[in-house]
Amino acid sequence: MITLTNPQYRIISDHQFAVVRQNLVNNQKAFFAQRSYQPGDVIAEFYAGQVLSEPTYLTVQVDVDKHIMLQPEHLQYINHSCDPNVFFDTYAMKVVALKPIEEGDEMTFFYPSTEWDMAQPFSCFCGTDRCLGKIQGAAHISREVLDTYKLTRFIQQQLHDRSSKEKRA
Repeated sequence: MITLTNPQYRIISDHQFAVVRQNLVNNQKAFFAQRSYQPGDVIAEFYAGQVLSEPTYLTVQVDVDKHIMLQPEHLQYINHSCDPNVFFDTYAMKVVALKPIEEGDEMTFFYPSTEWDMAQPFSCFCGTDRCLGKIQGAAHISREVLDTYKLTRFIQQQLHDRSSKEKRA
C-alpha cells in the first residue's frame, strides 16, 4: 500500500521501526524513523544477502575484496550524509544510532565509514556544516577528517596500513 505522508513524500514500505519514503519531487527513496533512538541504540540487525568481489552502488564493504548486499534489503535506503545519525557496524552486523533520532527523522550514514574506494563517487549536497563535497570513499579523505567519524574495523585497518606504508616511504 502506498500512502501519502505529506505533500512531498509517499510511503513505499513500512518496517515498523522505520519506513521507506519516496520523494515525489525527485523520486529519491530514503529511510525514516518511526520511533525515537538514543546514541548506541541498535536500530536493526543485518546480514549479507550476497557477497561480491567488486563494489556496486548498493554494496557495503566489509573487506578488501568483499562487498555485501544488505539484507534486509530496505536498509539500502539509508542514504549518505557528512553528518550521519547512524553507523553500519559491519563487525557486529548492526545499524547503531550515533546521535538522538526522533520519530520522522531521516536515517543517514557516512558512506566512507564503510567504503574505501567507491564504485560510484558523487557530489554530496547534504547541506550540513560538515559537507565534504565529493564523496569517493575513505581512501580519498585525510586522516584528520576521518578521525572525526566512527569507522568500521575494515576502514580503520586500511588507514593503519596506509599510515604504515607512508612511514616506510
